[in-house]
Amino acid sequence: MIDEQTDKPRSSFWKELPILLGVAVLVAVLVRAFVLQTFFIPSPSMENTLKIDDRVLVNKLVYHFRTPERGEVIVFKAPTEWSGNPDGEDFIKRVIGVSGDRVVCCDDEDRLVINGVSLDEPYIFSANGERDRPADQDFDITVPPGRLWVMGDHRSASGDSLEHYQQSGQDINAATISEDAVVGRAFTVFWPVNRATWLSVPEPYHDVPNS
Repeated sequence: MIDEQTDKPRSSFWKELPILLGVAVLVAVLVRAFVLQTFFIPSPSMENTLKIDDRVLVNKLVYHFRTPERGEVIVFKAPTEWSGNPDGEDFIKRVIGVSGDRVVCCDDEDRLVINGVSLDEPYIFSANGERDRPADQDFDITVPPGRLWVMGDHRSASGDSLEHYQQSGQDINAATISEDAVVGRAFTVFWPVNRATWLSVPEPYHDVPNS
């Protein structure tokens, strides 16, 4: 009996290495473009949820299957009027109101009211015993179709929907962002390691009814 063995070509490791590196780079590019991307936090507008120089991981795929929801932290391409940069700039804020929501400031306990339900916001910035107000002025708005009302957790240091509502003479379209401008959902802080945490939707949002 003759024992036949397949004579496999012996490729050199050094010949295969460029191919492996090329595949790895291609996968990384595709993942970054369509699935996940890291962003660093350049400003205090989301303190203390996110601090300057934190790194977050953003899911860029999720909103291809659904729209953003209240309470989620999102990255979006800011309108030129917001950033002053005609080339575009990424902002990170929390979704407060979605299409059709009525958002009011404030109730007798100084809380935002969404669709008739008062919202406790434990994440709002506080320091040295002082806590930001949910908003620095009263307002009563309804979010237009296909748009989002977004605010920073550090309300007194955030260029967000409320600030642009004030600056635009209460133009609701100038104050909100298009759902199409959303890059993705920030779902975890991964750096620095001692601040690693999930960015889940706070429990109070679960009690807010749809409009």
